[in-house]
Amino acid sequence: MKKRQIPHTYVIVFYIILFCALLTWFIPGGRYQETVDPAGNKVMVYETVESVPQSWQVFAALFDGFVERADIIVFILIIGGAFWIINDSKAFDIGIAGFLRRARRLESNRLIRRLGIENVLLVCIMLLFSLFGAVFGMSEETIAFCLVLVPLAISMGYDSITGVCMVFVAAGLGFAGAILNPFTIGIAQGLAGLPLFSGIEYRIVCWLVINAVGFAWILTYANKVKKNPRLSPVYEEDQYWRDLHGAASPEEAGHTPRVAWVSLLLVAVILLFFSVFYPSTDIRIGNTVFSDLPLVPVLSVLFVGVSVCCLRRTVHYYILNLLFFTIFFLIVGVMGYGWYIMEIATLFFALGLAAGLAAGRSPNELVKLFLDGCKDILSAAMVVGLAGGIIVILRNGMVIDTILHRLAGGMEGLGDVATVEVMYGIQTLINLVIPSGSAKAALTMPIMAPFSELIGLSKQATVMAFQFGDGFTNMITPTSGVLIAVLGVSRIPYDKWFRWAWKFILVLTLLGAILLIPTVLLSMNGF
Repeated sequence: MKKRQIPHTYVIVFYIILFCALLTWFIPGGRYQETVDPAGNKVMVYETVESVPQSWQVFAALFDGFVERADIIVFILIIGGAFWIINDSKAFDIGIAGFLRRARRLESNRLIRRLGIENVLLVCIMLLFSLFGAVFGMSEETIAFCLVLVPLAISMGYDSITGVCMVFVAAGLGFAGAILNPFTIGIAQGLAGLPLFSGIEYRIVCWLVINAVGFAWILTYANKVKKNPRLSPVYEEDQYWRDLHGAASPEEAGHTPRVAWVSLLLVAVILLFFSVFYPSTDIRIGNTVFSDLPLVPVLSVLFVGVSVCCLRRTVHYYILNLLFFTIFFLIVGVMGYGWYIMEIATLFFALGLAAGLAAGRSPNELVKLFLDGCKDILSAAMVVGLAGGIIVILRNGMVIDTILHRLAGGMEGLGDVATVEVMYGIQTLINLVIPSGSAKAALTMPIMAPFSELIGLSKQATVMAFQFGDGFTNMITPTSGVLIAVLGVSRIPYDKWFRWAWKFILVLTLLGAILLIPTVLLSMNGF
C-alpha cells in the first residue's frame, strides 16, 4: 500500500488560495469608508459594494503576492547570501563550539547546575527577544537571527523548532504581551482616543504571565528533544544544519590574514563617516525619549577596539565581532532612526562583504558565495511570495470588510465579559487574514472603540482584546510573511510547524481570554 504523502508547503498555500477564492463567490462584497460624524470625529461606515468573485485571478494572485512581498523576498535573498559568506569562513562553527565550552564551565555553580545551563541560556535568550517584541515590535528582524540561533540550538542538542522558538516565538510572545510597542499599542490607543501607553501596569503583568507560560512550554519540548532527538518532528530536515555546521576543530582557528586588517580599516573609515554625520541619537522607548545619546560614535570606538583584540587572536573572532556589532547597530537603527527591511538588509549585506574580505575571498569568490547563498535560500523566498497571494485574493474579492462587519454585528446585547471576549475572537479571526498589526488597528479600532464606549465597556479593554488577538496567531497563520520566511530560512515545513504549534497557540489563546476578564471586572489604572 502506497504511503500517503504530506502535501508540499507550496501545495498547502495554493489550496488556501483556492479556498479563499471560493469564499468570494458566497460572501457579499463590502467595504468600510472613513467619514466624519457631526461631532467632528472620524468614524468607519460600512457599505455594500458589488461582489468581485475570484476565479482565474488565483493565478494572477501569485504574481501580485510576489510584488507585495518583494521587500521581504529581497531581504531573505540578501540575508541568505550574506550568511553563506560567513558560513564559508567557519566563524560560526568555531564561535558556537567556543561558546558552548565556556557556557558549560558555569555548571560549577550549584544553582545553575540544578537549573541546567542549557535551560538558563534558553531563558536568557528568549527573554531578550521577548523584550524586543514587547518594546519596539521586533518582527521581520527575527528572520536574520534565526540563521544564527537555529545552528546554535542544534549544536546544543536541540532542533530547529527550538531555535525558532528562541527568537521568533519569543519575540512573538513579547509582541502579544506588548508593553510599549508603537506599531500595535501606540496606533490602537491613538485611534481609540486613549493616552499613549496608558494601562501599562496591567500590560506588564500580562507580559510576565504570557512569558512564563510560553517559556515553560518551550523548555518542556526542548528538554524532551534533547533526551531523544528523534522525537523531533523535523529530525530529518535538521540534517541540513548538522551537515552545514559540523563540529569545529580548534586547529581551524588561530590565523589572521593581512587582508583582515584591511577589512577592519575600511569598516573603521565607514564608521568614522557615520559618527561625524550622526554624532547623537534620540532613542524612543514608549513615551520616553532619551535624547542626544552618542551611540554611533561609542559603538564605533568599541567595535574598533574589540576588533583589534580579536584579530590578534584569529580572523574568526573578528568575523563574529562583526556580527555582534551589526546586531547592536541594528537595534540603534530600529529604535533611533526607524529602520525597516531595506536598511536592515543593507546592513547585513555590508556585513557579508566585510566578513568575506576578512576571510581572504576574492571579488569573484564573494559573488559565487553570495549566489550560492541565494540559491540555497530561494525556496524560502518563493513561499513568502506565494503566501502573499492569500491576502491579494481576499482583498480583491472585497470580502475582508464584510467578514468584519458581520462579526461585529453579533456583539449587540452581550454582557461586558462576553463582549470583550467576542471582540478578542473577532480580532483573532481577522488576524488570520490580516497579520499586520498596524493595518488591522487602522481597520478595526475605529469600529470597536466607539462601540465599546456606547455600551459602557472600557476602551482600554478593547485595546487589550486587539493586542492579544493580533499577537498569538501571528505564530501560526500562513498569511504572515514573517512566519513563512522564518520557517523557510530554518528549513521547517509549514505542515510540521502547524502540527507542533497548534496546541501551543491554543493554550496561549485561552490564556489571553483569561487575562481579559480582569480588564472588565476590576478597577485598574488606565481602565
